[in-house]
Amino acid sequence: MPSTNSPRALWALVDCNNFFASCERLFRPDLADRPVVVLSNNDGCIVARSNEAKALGIGMGEPEFKVRELLRMHKVAVFSSNYVLYGDIASRVMRTLESIVPDVEQYSIDEAFVPLRGALAADADGIADEMWRRVRRWTGIGVAVGLGATRTLAKIASEKAKKGNGVCRLDAGPEADGILEATPVGDVWGIGRKSDLKLRSYDIYTARQLRDADGALIRKLLGIAGTHTALELRGIPCLDAANAPMPRRSMVSSRSFGEKVRDKQYLAEALAMHASLAGERLRKETLEAGGLTVHIRTSRHGVEAFYDETASVTLARPTSSTRDLIRATARGLEAVYRPGHAYAKAGIILYDLAAPGSRPGNLLDWVNAEAVDKKCDTKLMRALDAVNRRFGRGMLRFAAEGEREAPWRVKSNRRSPRATTAWDELPMVKC
Repeated sequence: MPSTNSPRALWALVDCNNFFASCERLFRPDLADRPVVVLSNNDGCIVARSNEAKALGIGMGEPEFKVRELLRMHKVAVFSSNYVLYGDIASRVMRTLESIVPDVEQYSIDEAFVPLRGALAADADGIADEMWRRVRRWTGIGVAVGLGATRTLAKIASEKAKKGNGVCRLDAGPEADGILEATPVGDVWGIGRKSDLKLRSYDIYTARQLRDADGALIRKLLGIAGTHTALELRGIPCLDAANAPMPRRSMVSSRSFGEKVRDKQYLAEALAMHASLAGERLRKETLEAGGLTVHIRTSRHGVEAFYDETASVTLARPTSSTRDLIRATARGLEAVYRPGHAYAKAGIILYDLAAPGSRPGNLLDWVNAEAVDKKCDTKLMRALDAVNRRFGRGMLRFAAEGEREAPWRVKSNRRSPRATTAWDELPMVKC
């Protein structure tokens, strides 16, 4: 007869501390106590800050030019985004967690939920402490580990852990009540700005008040999603695979240029690059696109006439092939390009996404030439992705994407070395 005294399942949320800034410090011990910020694409806005930078009052999303004098005055180390480095370090963090526990659900680039059941739940505090220690020891990245009966409670506990000793467990009792009372309702996972305003209009200001609020009122104000959040705050698990977000139906790859572009060839190269990025993401998520939309526009703030146009291209067959996507972007560009404009941005939107084999059959699939071509293309894309995973994104690419140093490419004048994925950017030690 099974035991009725088995420990209650718990969730752990492992969250990397100031992740982008921490990655920049990995190979720069001289930055240990110095403020660090990381900029967005084209070195525009601040997207990551170390604790020292936060203490200076530098806000998230602040345009760099507005705080340039403050950055200079306090000798803040400023970096361009280095997503190749961040992605590789994040992968190492996740692999480290997998060396401790059997299941790791990566939630974002720097966060992971870890289910703790049975023996793992019985030793939850020890497991959490080992995750905290081993990730720091093996990767150099500090993490906060929050424990709770639900994902929502674990997320709140992880925020508390960042301000304490790195590990926090949120159980029932006076201490938990205090933590929930100190958590603004707008900071609760799943409560957005509009929901926050609705709750405040009914004098619900904290996570504890949301937990204890009347269920019918929460259902009326926030619907089923808000009800699930309130129940999770009470320790009742509601967020799981059964109500995970629906599979995506579209995918966007778009970016502003480092410099204005007038040359049609440069536009074609930029769109090919976006097709390559989107194709890689499609294959990673095991999806195929049925069509794409090409979008180009000029700056809204220039003295020249504003031009903003899109064109959609239906693909002959659903695909995740970069080669097919690049060909489609070229057709779309022909439809929208107008000479004489200084273009500021270009991108693509993939739509009609679905898993391979989930659509009705196509007679073309029975034609041998088509079948052989698709089989060869699948092998080619698999080899392309394998090379780029091993040696860094863009190491192997299509000629249509243009040169690495083309003037239209995103500015990253302050990018740090990709020390974990590029041989020629490894740090040099001289004795």
